[in-house]
Amino acid sequence: MKTHTTNYYNAFIEVAADCPVTTGEIPPTKGNNPSAANIQFEMISQNPYQFTSDDIIFSVYVTKNSLIADELIQAREQFFSKGQPCLRTSPLAKRYGWGIHSNEEGKIALYGVETEEYARLSTDETIKNISAMRTTKK
Repeated sequence: MKTHTTNYYNAFIEVAADCPVTTGEIPPTKGNNPSAANIQFEMISQNPYQFTSDDIIFSVYVTKNSLIADELIQAREQFFSKGQPCLRTSPLAKRYGWGIHSNEEGKIALYGVETEEYARLSTDETIKNISAMRTTKK
């Protein structure tokens, strides 16, 4: 079975051109069920450079589908047997003003669009700079 990945290496996902905010915002919670943005933000912001994009995206799937530990290995294989949307489609980069940096190991961290580190990464010619997907089509 072919395995697909959403991981980037030595790359920076910049906020979408039509992102409505000028500073990184914590995604608001709505009720008791966390959104994909909530899950992604918590995992990445509390654990910079500890997880890959695949880890984050799969964790959202696990949480949303209430999978148990015994199901995870097979579920991950099945999940990545098909292509999945990468973090360029994440609300963090599209709506909430967070750039996503992937280091040489594919581990990721968040940087608010207003920060010096965001400015540095967005102009760093030694890494690949990629824009998040726009929310609206032009």
